[in-house]
Amino acid sequence: MTHTEKTGALYIVATPIGNPRDITLRALDILKQVDAIICEDLRQGSRLLRQLGVENELLTLNEHNEAEESEFIVLRLAQGESMAIISDAGTPVFADPGRHLLDLCYQAGISISPIPGSSSLMAALSLSNFPIDRFIFAGFPPVKSEHREGFLARYKSESVPVILMDTPYRLTKLLTEVQSVFGKSQDILLACDLTLKQETIYRGNIADILPKVTGQKREFILILNLNKLQRKR
Repeated sequence: MTHTEKTGALYIVATPIGNPRDITLRALDILKQVDAIICEDLRQGSRLLRQLGVENELLTLNEHNEAEESEFIVLRLAQGESMAIISDAGTPVFADPGRHLLDLCYQAGISISPIPGSSSLMAALSLSNFPIDRFIFAGFPPVKSEHREGFLARYKSESVPVILMDTPYRLTKLLTEVQSVFGKSQDILLACDLTLKQETIYRGNIADILPKVTGQKREFILILNLNKLQRKR
């Protein structure tokens, strides 16, 4: 690439959450212009870039190599290269590796710039008729079963929507646990496979929705309506 104003910069590039046509023109430009692209999984990263028609060097940054690889990346950035970091889908760093890399970049005075785009979190919230001027992003529950219900129970006293995510194969497990902690009448919105052809939005109480998705493995966002004036007991 031509080293102009982009010299020595790290770009946080959001990618589509499902439908590849949701990539932004600016994101495509950056991905094609940088010296290398950082991804969490080489196979997934290669597949995504093929879909987008992008050819570039790929580096992997994950929980196993983050400390060592981040130092290598910052060294290249400090020498004048520019790079983009992506996730498998959506906004990188948000629920993926990358924070240590950002720490080192700030310490080294490397320019960091966000390239925003698709967000499953905001897409799901836009579908909600819950009050969303305030909400809690609780993220992913612990992996170990013995810690999950305690994690959920800490939100029982809240009165704002709580957003949860988990891996596709834990969809049934998480809904079952939420029903156990919050009750069968808990008001929810469940958004599955957003932006894809099989996109499905479920809205209502958890006891009615759980049987409809039991056994399914789908990408999802779960929003609990904890507004005490709206939810039904």
